[in-house]
Amino acid sequence: MASVKEMRTRIASVKSIQKITKALQMVAAAKLRRAQTAAENARPYARRMANVIANLSAGVSGPSAPRLLAGTGSDQRHLVVVATSDRGLAGGFNSGIVRAAREKIGNLLADGKEVKIITVGRKGRDQLRRTYGKHFIANYEVGLKPATFALAQPIARKVLDLFEADEVDVVTLIYSRFKSVVSQVPTVRQLIPAEVDETEAQPNGSFYEYEPDEEAILEVLLPQNISVQILNALLQNEAGFYAAQMTATDNATRNAGDLIDNLTIQMNRTRQAQITKELIEIISGAAAV
Repeated sequence: MASVKEMRTRIASVKSIQKITKALQMVAAAKLRRAQTAAENARPYARRMANVIANLSAGVSGPSAPRLLAGTGSDQRHLVVVATSDRGLAGGFNSGIVRAAREKIGNLLADGKEVKIITVGRKGRDQLRRTYGKHFIANYEVGLKPATFALAQPIARKVLDLFEADEVDVVTLIYSRFKSVVSQVPTVRQLIPAEVDETEAQPNGSFYEYEPDEEAILEVLLPQNISVQILNALLQNEAGFYAAQMTATDNATRNAGDLIDNLTIQMNRTRQAQITKELIEIISGAAAV
């Protein structure tokens, strides 16, 4: 059994850890507010972009359709973009994204497809490289600053360069969609060929005439949409990461408090047992005299 001194040392150590987790929780809560606002503000823009693309796509078909919309006609070569965070201490946030990525990549490889991987964030890179290291072609770090369009553009440019060079046929983005503080959903979204939600087209029965024609507008808009979707994913990830970190550190703080209480009770019992033992020895010695 540990001595009273050893238990006091352990209690002091747990209290120090509790102070750290409490501080992390407060920092994550403060950053979550800003990240959640940014993610929610980006959603209407992404929805409006999807709405315009759906309207334009309704009037485009056949060989005149842009390649980003129609695809290459093959689905043999796949590019998987996996977006996680650079840091941990966020419960199962990064693991959930990586699990979805492994399932997607595993299914593609089992079907005989060629797979290339781009990771955004160190956690995804470190976990996926152990299994799929030979499929890696690039990695981007998120950094400590809030996600911006400048961060999404190089990633989008890399994706477009690979597609324009006929090195990939299908591009898939995997990230965590922020639903609420307690719910983040790993999401798989196809970027190329662009997925068009027909329900978004012609809202409220409205019809539009475009100048220049739909094909010319889509040629400009679809590459821009890649950057928008990647930025939206990064913002969703950022909000989800801070929400998961706040929840995880709050649980750690509570667990540390419970552990301190249990150790304190155990220490008091040990100290009482030592006092009782010493009293018995003194009484026994006095009776022997």
